[in-house]
Amino acid sequence: MSTDLQRYSLNGETMGTRYTALFYAEAGIDTDEISHSLACAVGRVDQQMSTWKPDSDLNRLNAAPEQEWLTVPEELTTVLSAALRVSQQSNGAFDIAIGDLVDAWGFGPGEQTITAQALGTLPPRDRLPASAALMVDPQRHQVRKRAPLNLNLNGIAKGFGVDELARCLDGFGITRYLVGIDGEMRARGVKPDAQPWVVAIEKPCRGAREVMGVMELSDAAIATSGDYRHWVDVMGQSYAHTMNPATGAPLRNPLAAVTVVAASCMLADAWATALMVLGETEGPRLAQERGMDALFVQRDGEQFKEISIVGGQLQAQIETR
Repeated sequence: MSTDLQRYSLNGETMGTRYTALFYAEAGIDTDEISHSLACAVGRVDQQMSTWKPDSDLNRLNAAPEQEWLTVPEELTTVLSAALRVSQQSNGAFDIAIGDLVDAWGFGPGEQTITAQALGTLPPRDRLPASAALMVDPQRHQVRKRAPLNLNLNGIAKGFGVDELARCLDGFGITRYLVGIDGEMRARGVKPDAQPWVVAIEKPCRGAREVMGVMELSDAAIATSGDYRHWVDVMGQSYAHTMNPATGAPLRNPLAAVTVVAASCMLADAWATALMVLGETEGPRLAQERGMDALFVQRDGEQFKEISIVGGQLQAQIETR
């Protein structure tokens, strides 16, 4: 196998964090053109799907009247369609119609501070899920709301952005790469020495970054959902940023993190959130039923318990500190 390839590393800012692209290619290629293309790729996703940009296509959809078809970019219809499919397949555990909850709990662009008094004025639970209130026509690139909706794509857009980075490098004929946005990653091929790409799995500890283990990746994507990055404390209780559509409140279960490996980072991202919401019993059960590759990390006192599922098969459970 060829070993005369050069290693390149490009990165930049996007979605409030950074993207990275590690790849091997012939020496002397025009990295300026590739870097510009990567920045444009993630920039389009951010401009279309951000809740933090007032003029984003997603916010335009949120503000649009009900019962009227709205034309949106093709990428947005792709993500909306995928979100509705995962919602159906996860029995509603993944729902993008939680924008009002995200904002109310202080995780949105308004940065509202949640207080004990504010808990009594949270949005009602009897809302329609996106699967019932949103229609998507991928062929015409149009969407229609059947009822008022406040959509939030934080559980899937970053993964799609990683897929766009991958598509960008594919377009340049690059076949050995690892691209990522924060902890969501996608790999193609192997390194010139025939070794797969190695991705670190973070230990779900708040306030510290430690490596719990590593995973080898080739021609696949990986994404993690967890309760240890963003949270709020209210009246002595800690609430993570992931919303539970069934309760209309932040998720509270023993799971600390769920990592999913899938063909696309968009799906890995969405399914990591869905399985996290489903919890320590229903999450692994559905992952097995669907033949998925997933790692569940559950808090057990001061220790962690890992539940690994590979190809839908339950592996040995491991206790770690």
